[in-house]
Amino acid sequence: MKLLPAILLVLSLGAAPPDDIRKVLDTQAAAWNRGDIEAFVSAYDNSPSITFIGKEVSRGYNGVLERYRRNYASKDQMGALRFSDVEVRMLGQDHALVIGAFHLTRAAAAGGNASGRWTLIARRTPAGWKFIHDHTS
Repeated sequence: MKLLPAILLVLSLGAAPPDDIRKVLDTQAAAWNRGDIEAFVSAYDNSPSITFIGKEVSRGYNGVLERYRRNYASKDQMGALRFSDVEVRMLGQDHALVIGAFHLTRAAAAGGNASGRWTLIARRTPAGWKFIHDHTS
């Protein structure tokens, strides 16, 4: 009988993080779609050690923020963002591998539609789940 509470605790720890991480992604998409890059980037850990790999490598929270500001200087360039095919694989209690696809809808004059795949590494922090690595292509 003493084993049952321990099993329930383990099951509850395993069920909540993927949902919490998906909520972070939903919050990110909502921020993007209202043109709020700062709120979008707040899903990343505010640390000099985070990395973003795309066409170039950006390091640190400020580097990632500046990358987004430079590449998406207007609401038109940002367009409308949607995530799909999201999978969360726990790598322990405090880390997760997250993969998915992005779909960006925007006018041709603003760069046209874009889509691709991404891989994130998320870390549980006192402030909630934060992304510490992003590889988007």
